[in-house]
Amino acid sequence: MSHVTRNQPAGTPTWIDLDVPDVERAKEFYGALFGWEYDAGAPVYTVCRLHGRAVAGFRQVPDAGSHTTAHPGLWCVYFATDDCDATVKRIVDAGGTLTRSPQEIGDQGRLALAADPSGARFGLWQGQALVGCETVNEPGSLVRNDLTSPDPGPAREFYPAVFDFTLDGNDDLPGADFTFLRRPDGHEIGGIMGTPEAPADAWQTLFEVADADAAAERAVAAGGTAGVPSDTIYVRMVKITDPFGNVFEVGARPVQTP
Repeated sequence: MSHVTRNQPAGTPTWIDLDVPDVERAKEFYGALFGWEYDAGAPVYTVCRLHGRAVAGFRQVPDAGSHTTAHPGLWCVYFATDDCDATVKRIVDAGGTLTRSPQEIGDQGRLALAADPSGARFGLWQGQALVGCETVNEPGSLVRNDLTSPDPGPAREFYPAVFDFTLDGNDDLPGADFTFLRRPDGHEIGGIMGTPEAPADAWQTLFEVADADAAAERAVAAGGTAGVPSDTIYVRMVKITDPFGNVFEVGARPVQTP
């Protein structure tokens, strides 16, 4: 597990949130799935917590949830920045689109929303009182974000131009069109997967769970749907769709034997 107590280095996925039409229903589903608790008294934006630490957010949006199989709803990933306004300029200069100008969110931080040249949406977070996800890499929290794209070339130019990422191949996935994204210090922050059958460019969200099969059962019992769990070289994972049509994945690490 990892507890985060200060702002992450620039370019690190640091926060995730989800637009939902019914926050109370979202609380029920994700609480049953991940054991989340919630801050009270926030009619528009709700912070989700795991063992008291912030891990995600829900935004009440009345028309959210009208998704299709070809264009599902997705969690939005926010990348850490030390200067939201300067990073916005780099996004626009690299061919991206600003969808929400930088603004202060009370004393919590400074936020902006954008899309890359192929339309994949993401956010920026310059943390103040809220550094971002305060717990990651443990069951019930964010573990990874990867971009899937039917044409990954533009993304592989855009994100290094904005965040100074370097690209690195993955010898563990021979034959796959996959590259790691690494911060200037070499730390891996995610990757870009070329997927010809993908309907559009999109950032995918993977949450850690202790048991992927059990998580799939909990999701179905709570009113969502689940695919068939499958083993990869890294985790046993399964695709989940929440009651509003938002799609994400959960993964369980292999059990370590003595």
